[in-house]
Amino acid sequence: MTPTIAEQKATARKAAFGRRKTAHRPGDHGQKLLAEIGAVRGRVIAGYMPIRTEIDPLPTMAVLAQESTLCVPIVRGAGQALEFRTWSPGCALEKGAFGALIPTDGSLVQPDTLIVPLVAFTDGCFRLGYGGGFYDRTLHGLRQRGPIRALGFAYEAQFAPSLPLEDTDQPLDVIVTEDAIHRP
Repeated sequence: MTPTIAEQKATARKAAFGRRKTAHRPGDHGQKLLAEIGAVRGRVIAGYMPIRTEIDPLPTMAVLAQESTLCVPIVRGAGQALEFRTWSPGCALEKGAFGALIPTDGSLVQPDTLIVPLVAFTDGCFRLGYGGGFYDRTLHGLRQRGPIRALGFAYEAQFAPSLPLEDTDQPLDVIVTEDAIHRP
């Protein structure tokens, strides 16, 4: 029997978690990310609070916060798009969904740029996430409202030659790793 798309994604996710765990090393890997984002004055940029062995965007976010509004995603519930709450270095945090820290206070904002975590990615800048579809729903909704830029941030070891895809999977504009920049 042919595995379902969900089973194929689960298999791909398991392999990708292993590659990411092997590649994970603390430190600031965001120089290429800063260069790719470019001028930030007056922009609203969504980062993320890293969990598990995700590449850490916090040093990059601290730099971006000097000239732009930074925010992080808030999971509202299963099957829903993400909301984004303002974040600044040193702000008070609490545990949110999936163990990610979220600001205890802050305004809800709509970003024009997203730094997106992922489990695996392809040359076409498609990503495999944790399986909740939160970023896919969010990107779909934001793109219907206007221009939005989505940058994946990952270790080079998270590259996969191919991934099982569904019609709802949203490609990213670029994937930035510690070693390279991947464009579709």
